[in-house]
Amino acid sequence: ITAFISPYRMDRRRAREIALEGNAEFIEVFVDAPLEVCEARDPKNLYKKARAGEIREFTGIDAPYEAPDDAEIVVRTDEQTVDESVATILEQLLPRLRDYRAED
Repeated sequence: ITAFISPYRMDRRRAREIALEGNAEFIEVFVDAPLEVCEARDPKNLYKKARAGEIREFTGIDAPYEAPDDAEIVVRTDEQTVDESVATILEQLLPRLRDYRAED
């Protein structure tokens, strides 16, 4: 299991290819948080700094974010609580992990 921020589809596609080339399963989880939600939840005021020009190439402000087209798991953080989002991820991920372990 890895976690990374990757705003470009091409980079995520390549990560998937690398995993599959190594005979690993790749399950993309898209934590869908609209820009206004990200800004409202920003404890470090990074979005405010980016809007003021203090941070350049900030994803969602002056650098693009390309939402995935084919994520296996999607949670909408503007529509779900943290607990609901975690439950959604676990409900979909744990059976896959169990199936993977059963193959070993």
